[in-house]
Amino acid sequence: MRKPAKRFEDLIVWQKAHQWVLAIYRYSEGLPKQEMYGLTSQLRRAAVSVPANIAEGFKKRGNADKIRFMNIAQGSLEECRYYLILTRDLGYGDNEDLSE
Repeated sequence: MRKPAKRFEDLIVWQKAHQWVLAIYRYSEGLPKQEMYGLTSQLRRAAVSVPANIAEGFKKRGNADKIRFMNIAQGSLEECRYYLILTRDLGYGDNEDLSE
């Protein structure tokens, strides 16, 4: 049995989300320069929102608030899934490993 998390950094879901954001940043470095203020920025912003909302929700006292922030994180993750589909379909590179 795991001990209850004392900090959001103790949450496995946050740890995985943080590693995923780092991978998104590495991947997006290879996107075309003309996408810097468009698709690259949108993808990165949505990706960062995932662990950020997990962290913010961690400190919320009520279950309804916690659930709301986890739901926002989930929505941002779906937004990223679309951006990854778009980058793939535009021929900007393979991102299969990021979509899992």
